[in-house]
Amino acid sequence: MKQESLKPTVAYLGPEASFTHIAAQDFFGTGALVPFASIPDCIEAVTEGRVAYAVVPLENALEGSVPLTIDYLFHGSDLFINAELSTPIQQHLMVHQQQANAIESLESIHSHPHALAQCHKYLQYHFRRVPLIQTTSTAAAAKYVSENPNLNIAAIGNKLAADTYGLHIAEESIHDFHFNHTRFVVLSLRKETLTYENSGIPKTTLMVKLPEDDQPGTLHQILSVFSWRKLNLSKIESRPLKTGLGNYFFIIDVAETEAHPMMKGALEELDALLCEVTSFGSYYTYDQRISADK
Repeated sequence: MKQESLKPTVAYLGPEASFTHIAAQDFFGTGALVPFASIPDCIEAVTEGRVAYAVVPLENALEGSVPLTIDYLFHGSDLFINAELSTPIQQHLMVHQQQANAIESLESIHSHPHALAQCHKYLQYHFRRVPLIQTTSTAAAAKYVSENPNLNIAAIGNKLAADTYGLHIAEESIHDFHFNHTRFVVLSLRKETLTYENSGIPKTTLMVKLPEDDQPGTLHQILSVFSWRKLNLSKIESRPLKTGLGNYFFIIDVAETEAHPMMKGALEELDALLCEVTSFGSYYTYDQRISADK
């Protein structure tokens, strides 16, 4: 269900026709969407108050977390997650119309690193010796191909990008696995929950730093805090603290709201264990039924 009543400015990873654009447009509608060239630019725009929200990719079903998003979100951005958007992803090989008959002699293939990785087997089998060029988004790759008709190059992206930039789709659905979804998150300076019809199970994302005098079994203690309270963890991931080798923090997704009595007790116990805990708020996952082909 689109948030038609909301007309805020929303930053998204652009340019137009990126997968992030599709996710943001489906959730917020078409008004006041503002493209930015990179994930850090999106996050900084909402941090500085230039936009009300930012939509950025967080995790892909095939390639895992997006490190750039996590680094900027979890290292002092002071932002909250207001909603999660689960979007189906289909990748297609596209070229300029003038190069539609020259696929066998491609000079390079351009796309976002995650998109290239999602199509690894296809690229290895068909274009093993063709250079792969990383771009800031799939739409940026499509735009570059459209602006260089004399170059025999290709982009990997969605059908909306092909339509937007007038490209020829040389081959459809080249991603390696059928279930290819990306989790996007809606970020803002406010600790709020954006709701919609049939919101489903809530989720709370926590960042947990272990005590300075880390002892054997500390992680087990932390997990037990949630276990005996019957709080289901949908994800736990370690990330570098960037303070030295072997120093990590943990990102934990809990399938419950922060206001639930058991969650309050869990946070109090983590505090008693001398853990440093940051909550990024409670939110719901919006399962986008749209096809990313459009």
